[in-house]
Amino acid sequence: MSGPVLGTDGALPEGDAKYRAVEGMFDRLAPRYDRMNRVISLGMDRRWRHHTVAALGVAAGARVVDLACGTGDLCRDLAAVGARPVGADFSAGMLANARTDAPLVRADGARLPFATGALDGLTCGFALRNFVDLDAVFRECARILRPGGRFAALDATVPANPVMRMGNAVWFRGAVPLLGRMLAGDAEAYSYLPKSTAYLPAEPELRDRLRLAGFADVGSRTFTGGSVLLLTGTHVDGRNDGPTT
Repeated sequence: MSGPVLGTDGALPEGDAKYRAVEGMFDRLAPRYDRMNRVISLGMDRRWRHHTVAALGVAAGARVVDLACGTGDLCRDLAAVGARPVGADFSAGMLANARTDAPLVRADGARLPFATGALDGLTCGFALRNFVDLDAVFRECARILRPGGRFAALDATVPANPVMRMGNAVWFRGAVPLLGRMLAGDAEAYSYLPKSTAYLPAEPELRDRLRLAGFADVGSRTFTGGSVLLLTGTHVDGRNDGPTT
């Protein structure tokens, strides 16, 4: 049994408490996760994933890991363009409910079971804000990618435009928890998901932190009025020759 995701005062968990709470939450949400994704994204999640795969720009046959693969949406999209995906997630519930032919492995994003320089690309969909130590995850992403390997990660963010920010708040902080209660029976989890954007650093800081991990050509763009961020980069630094500790 997992404990509550949010504190009694609605506060977001930190450190080990965050790891345990997020793992339990995703295990719990897994059977209804795909349906809820389509609802809360208004079906736009497919387009966001298309942009992610296109930004990765890998050739047919490329070895790509989808980090925090969930139920395998990005694995299927990667396979559709000829890549050879493998999915990694720390939630056993998500892996048990995955709908993909790709190999799957249960793993922590800060300590991945892949050899140094073994992969051509890495994707990550809506999970950066759920990692406990984002810098450790970025370093591990750099370690497992070959020089020239590509990184592309999607996540939810808060629009800079005041009007779009207001609309985002009405939908994600108002409607989404209500829909989570009605359709998934879990208002708390769907209250956490919008609030968790607070974990994510601002866009310029994210780019800087990805560069420090050993990436170049770092870029970012937003979709849907600034509600969704795509962060990209190319691994160039060979110094990350061992797993993070």
